[in-house]
Amino acid sequence: MDRENKDVRNPYGTGIEGLRDWLFRYSKIIMPIVLVICVAVTVVIAVNANKRKSAEEETAETTEEKNISDDVAVDVPVVPLEQDAVPGINELFSKYYNAMVEGDTDTMSRLVDHLDATEILKAQETSKYIESYPTLTVYTKKGPKEGTYVAYVYTEVKFHDYEKPIPGMRTYYVCTDENGEFYLNEDGEEDESILSYIRELNLQDDVIDLNNKAAVAYNDMLAADDEMADFILDLNSEIEKNVGEALARESGSETPEQGEVAEGQEETGEGQEEENVQNEPSVVVTKVKAKDVVNIRTSDSETADKLGKAAVGDEFTLLEEKGNGWSKISYEGKDAYIKSEFLEPSETQQADAGEDEEPDAEETETTQTDNSSTQASSGKVTVKESVCVRASASENGEKLGTAYVGEVLELLMKQADGWTKVKYNGKTAYVKSEYVE
Repeated sequence: MDRENKDVRNPYGTGIEGLRDWLFRYSKIIMPIVLVICVAVTVVIAVNANKRKSAEEETAETTEEKNISDDVAVDVPVVPLEQDAVPGINELFSKYYNAMVEGDTDTMSRLVDHLDATEILKAQETSKYIESYPTLTVYTKKGPKEGTYVAYVYTEVKFHDYEKPIPGMRTYYVCTDENGEFYLNEDGEEDESILSYIRELNLQDDVIDLNNKAAVAYNDMLAADDEMADFILDLNSEIEKNVGEALARESGSETPEQGEVAEGQEETGEGQEEENVQNEPSVVVTKVKAKDVVNIRTSDSETADKLGKAAVGDEFTLLEEKGNGWSKISYEGKDAYIKSEFLEPSETQQADAGEDEEPDAEETETTQTDNSSTQASSGKVTVKESVCVRASASENGEKLGTAYVGEVLELLMKQADGWTKVKYNGKTAYVKSEYVE
């Protein structure tokens, strides 16, 4: 009886030997079950691993997308302009404008991130005519990065030879150095996100109103005083002429007379220009598209009535690119105007006649006359008004420097889009055609 009870409680024997016998006896049943369990565990582990991997990849992609988005898109807050709100920035501009009055280019160089030789010469020359800045008001908005600001400085400048102070407005990008000191960043190397941020700020209503206020004050003063226009024109011409002569003296060369070709330029310049004219047909821009959000106005003035706003990518038929920085377009069946710096070509057409077309005698004569004129002036252009030299044929192109009145540049090609391709400091560069001859 006791033995029978023991068998009921442990029918498979005792110890390791009993377990082994039991497993051997029922191996056909037990092994498949164990195999199924192992497979199930493996599947569960694999599924969990895949889920973890997918989650990690998704997190990485999200982070990467966010980083890319952060690099390209900049959040531009809509906050009011603040007047004289940052004491350190007010002090910066007080020093800067005092240095402009005194011609203290050492101080200016400490306050400005990038001040090249031509800008230093121009500051020294301009200071000879400035008596003071009786009005200096600084407005700011937070910049795209920590410790940066976009500053709008309204001034009234008093010249020695003119009794009334003249109003003006200028925009600056203010940064903070490693010592916590403010400085003016004018090196022209800002990335596109910073430039886009500043453009967006400039389109905010209070900034537009401020610029309009300065423009109206200037225009009203100009309309009321004929002498003011003559004074400003004469002053600019005098400063630019003196700067050009100073640059020529520093380079140790005289400015070539009108029509004179520099030594060695006749062979390299004219031949190259003639070849470029033949190989590169002129192109006319027929359509443009907006590369930023920008106002569409009834005339070429920032004070003109707004007809609407162009969104990024909106395309318009270009009627005329004006020399004052505005483009005349067709908008809803009417003539309208947009600042040229916010547009880029989207459609062009070749202006030259096709190879198969046979021009008549009159056209042939005209073409020959035009070509003769081009050849006579090929090889060089003379700067007739100070102009920015850029790395591409766009007002948003990288600024390589400033060409001053009287400077002679090697001509590569006069383009039909209003730009002239030149050689500048050994590089291919572009200047607006209206400023050279």
